[in-house]
Amino acid sequence: MPTISKITVQKKQKYRYNIFLKENDKEYYAFSVDEDLLISYHLRKGMELTKGLIDQIQEKDASYKVYTLSIRFLSYRMRSEQELIEYLQKKDIEITYIKEVVQRLKRESLLDDLAFSEAFVRTRIQTTSKGPILVRKELKDKGVEAAIIDRALELYTYDKQFEKTKRLIEKKMTNSSKKSFKQQLNAVKQNILQKGFTLELIHDVLQEIDLGEDAEAEYQAVVYQGQKIQTKYQKKDTGYKLKQKVKAALYRKGFDGESIQRFIDEYMEEDL
Repeated sequence: MPTISKITVQKKQKYRYNIFLKENDKEYYAFSVDEDLLISYHLRKGMELTKGLIDQIQEKDASYKVYTLSIRFLSYRMRSEQELIEYLQKKDIEITYIKEVVQRLKRESLLDDLAFSEAFVRTRIQTTSKGPILVRKELKDKGVEAAIIDRALELYTYDKQFEKTKRLIEKKMTNSSKKSFKQQLNAVKQNILQKGFTLELIHDVLQEIDLGEDAEAEYQAVVYQGQKIQTKYQKKDTGYKLKQKVKAALYRKGFDGESIQRFIDEYMEEDL
């Protein structure tokens, strides 16, 4: 029966130990184990090992390697169950070991999709402009079940969505622009929809806030756009036809009739 002849610490992995056996006066390297297994099996110099015990230790060590690899992966940040599984699969870990370590990590509360999802939602609320629709998609892509996502998104309350949407609208609409107020507003709505907020929420916010439409700034935008359009069309048209084309183009850009007529009267009268 082989006997442990010596135990040495690995150079690169100080928590792992090489086990050397001696049998029939011949010493040879047999296997390596994690420090925890070394302790739990009371491995020591002079200890006799049966083949069955060696197989059992190696089986446990293989499982423990997957466990420590998983712990290291989870130490950088919280992960979903699916993220961990995909990571281990890329390492060509056998499915048996993957299932085993997932169950162990769950028991130890080190792998918890609800806790992960709640932390994920909090982070998105605090550090991004993403709405609940986008956050839901992100969690779904990470393999989290719909029911768990629903529970986690309860943290993203209506009030929090309202305040975030309000800030986004006020920030976007205060920027100077050469577009009509209506055109700016439509662009802002589209931008917020793309961030994952609902149209109903956007309408609720718009009813509650005063965007302070500046009539003079609106007219300056009419002048800017009108002159561009006039330059474009006057190469082919003049007079009444040119006037009608400019009017139609400005209407399409969202300007009101009064501002358009003022531009026509002040800048295009000589062409009529």
